[in-house]
Amino acid sequence: MTFDPDSTQTSRQRLLEAGKGLFAKLGFEQTSTAAIAREAGTSESQLVRYYRSKIGLLEAIFNENWRELNHRIQQVVVAATDAREALAGVLECITEVFGQDPPLAYLLLFEGRRIRGATSEIILSKGFIEFDNLLHVLIHRGKRDGTFRTDLNDDALASALLGATEAMIRDRLLAQRAGRPVPYNDQEIRAIFLALMHGLQHLSS
Repeated sequence: MTFDPDSTQTSRQRLLEAGKGLFAKLGFEQTSTAAIAREAGTSESQLVRYYRSKIGLLEAIFNENWRELNHRIQQVVVAATDAREALAGVLECITEVFGQDPPLAYLLLFEGRRIRGATSEIILSKGFIEFDNLLHVLIHRGKRDGTFRTDLNDDALASALLGATEAMIRDRLLAQRAGRPVPYNDQEIRAIFLALMHGLQHLSS
């Protein structure tokens, strides 16, 4: 890629794209700032200027992509008639976006909540926190409209729904990376997700 010394929005975007691709391909720890700058056609000093550090770049990647994803999700939620329809729409939105951008999917699933640094801090992006808050709002809505049993713990329910969804998408990504046949498609993921919600509504105490 041609070296571009200019401090422009274009070079910012190139750093975001280069970081996303390399972090997803090599892993965060194994990716150097020099490699990111080289891939982006700019300098390490520009990376430091815009994002301060490799972690700052990773956070920016998370925040920008979560912002776009959450905007789409909010539109789906507003259009839904009940929590069940909203959550099914959220799942479809996520699987569509992840299917179109596998590096993003890999980053969010494998690097999004990793422990980093000497303080063993788990860095949660603002976008993920916003998504988690929205999920809890939908759970409250679901308890009011009958989608979910009212005796279920909200945090446990959110963890169960999110964990099941992440696991299905993550295992499919791993199969693709290993060159194995894709074990299931989007429709099969949706069927499992809806079955889980049905059980959470009707399962006896």
